[in-house]
Amino acid sequence: MSQETSAYFARDYAHARAMFREAAAAAGLDVAGYENPARGPDGGPLGTDVARAGPADAARVVVVNSATHGAEGFCGSGIQVGWLRNRRDRDLPAGVAVLLVHGFNAYGFAWLRRVNEDNVDLNRNFIDHEAAYPPNDEYAELADAMVPADWDGPARAAAERRLADYAAANGEQALLRAARGQYAFPDGVFFGGNGPTWSHRTLAAIAAAHLAAARDIAFIDLHTGLGPYGVGEALCYHPPGTAAHDRVVAWYSQPVTVPHTGRAVSTVIDGKVGYGLQRFLPDALVASVTLEFGTYPLEVSLDAIRADAWLHLHGDPASARGREIKRRMRDAFYPDKDDWKSMIWTRGDQIIAQALAGLDGLG
Repeated sequence: MSQETSAYFARDYAHARAMFREAAAAAGLDVAGYENPARGPDGGPLGTDVARAGPADAARVVVVNSATHGAEGFCGSGIQVGWLRNRRDRDLPAGVAVLLVHGFNAYGFAWLRRVNEDNVDLNRNFIDHEAAYPPNDEYAELADAMVPADWDGPARAAAERRLADYAAANGEQALLRAARGQYAFPDGVFFGGNGPTWSHRTLAAIAAAHLAAARDIAFIDLHTGLGPYGVGEALCYHPPGTAAHDRVVAWYSQPVTVPHTGRAVSTVIDGKVGYGLQRFLPDALVASVTLEFGTYPLEVSLDAIRADAWLHLHGDPASARGREIKRRMRDAFYPDKDDWKSMIWTRGDQIIAQALAGLDGLG
């Protein structure tokens, strides 16, 4: 990997935010900042930043989002910064714009958490909170094993046995179904919240301010933690037979998978960010793709998520144990290695280019 490409990736949230703003300024783009009332672990400010390339009134827009799952933001930020730094060598198709949403879950990015300041998984929060919440019987059965009362003692050992027995009896996909989102255990993992979060409301504001004229949107949400190391799987959560599904599978190169078919690294998920964007823009067609980059085996990611949930419920993030758990969270979702960075940058850049080509073909 070239030294230039390595320089796209930040060491922490504050560094990533500064790099994004500097890259946008160097590309001649303005940045709109949405300041989160929460603070970082050092007491520093947190916020979601938005930069736009292309015409303000474009009817066709590629929206690239990073850090929905906080600690996964290193990957998404690196792709966004790399795209900005290389932008002078690109010509956007006529009438097409790119909107970069950086640090969507700035709290999770800064604190090395997958959740936000309310312990909410933002990719489960974009549902109708006035309606009945969808049940998750698998999670309810495993709730006390997901976040045990201790992390080094008998409760943890018993929890590991329960999860192993459950996976053996029901398959690994059953554990993924437990992770699809739950709304009954606020202190647990994969909690979708009991109302719109700050980030939920902020996305509505971003849509109103920057996407009011859009009629065709390619939404790319950048994630890590599932699948083979360094492989960027394009996940289409739209059901087969829909116009959005047909665009995703036509526009993007393999691997493209559809969780509705049961043949993907993820299961069907309620409350995804792309669903919210579609709700906020009812006159547009939002074709969403989750670009999921593999890191390590599923048990590594799940163990890190569970340990972090235990830490913030029962432990001390500033302790030696807390620092070790944070190190494991960072490693699980951001392999700080040259080969991995090279793979994800190449694939991320490719997917953005394919989204632009897809939208250009509609003109």
